[in-house]
Amino acid sequence: MMQPLPSSLTWQIRGHTFDLLGRALVMGIINVTPDSFSDGGHHASTDAAVAHALTLLDQGADLLDIGGESTRPGSQPIALEEELRRVVPVVEALVASGRLGHVLLSVDTSKAEVARRCLETGAHIVNDVTALRGDADMAAVVRDFGAGLILMHMKGTPATMQQEAAYEDVVGEVFAFLQERLQATIDAGIAGPCVALDPGIGFGKNDEHNLTLLARLDRFRELGRPVCLGVSRKGFLGRLLGRPVMDRTAGSLAVVCHALARRAAQVLRVHEVAPTHDAVAVFAALAGREAET
Repeated sequence: MMQPLPSSLTWQIRGHTFDLLGRALVMGIINVTPDSFSDGGHHASTDAAVAHALTLLDQGADLLDIGGESTRPGSQPIALEEELRRVVPVVEALVASGRLGHVLLSVDTSKAEVARRCLETGAHIVNDVTALRGDADMAAVVRDFGAGLILMHMKGTPATMQQEAAYEDVVGEVFAFLQERLQATIDAGIAGPCVALDPGIGFGKNDEHNLTLLARLDRFRELGRPVCLGVSRKGFLGRLLGRPVMDRTAGSLAVVCHALARRAAQVLRVHEVAPTHDAVAVFAALAGREAET
């Protein structure tokens, strides 16, 4: 049974408040890495990453998520100094560009020092795939800056997660994990309204787990926080459709539209910003007309 809609749903991020019942936010992905599964190496230099970020901004991104360490299955961690070298100059250049306007910057990291340096430079959100379990100092950094935070479910580490893809009840277990991490985050002094939750599609899940989570994504409404959904170009879509990585836009959009129709996701983390922006805009227009009738 579909979970009832909340009466309100906001996300508070460093002085910004987003009302997420009216329209989902589109988060564009900037991988400043040589080895990400989808576009590794395409934007590995600062100049290329900044140019790509500005293109995504022009295509309608509400948020830009900048990551310097790949979390694809089997990937290995990189040194702190290397991640700083990749990410901080991109944040600095985007802030200095004067082009951001209302667009907020997210940093995809599990290292507290990377988060701190990027927040000092002008970033707004920390997207932590370890849900604050990777670095004991991360919670204090997020709290002290009043940053937005995304907590994601993952079994193991990117290097081991696909070896640990076993569940008796994938929806119930992911729900319980996010519920526990949300409470731990609040207990650490981070305000609940600053937090969004990500079920971690493709992170320690097989294709059946991913499809089950997506079909029942509205269950996570019970947690009362925005859901961040990242399915763009992922492997389960390639196996389902028989498509290579760069030819999965239609499949990615199908999942996005399914989630929008069920009011089950409020932050859409994607490579393809322009078509996702258009899908969100059309859905919002139709939903508004539906409410009038």
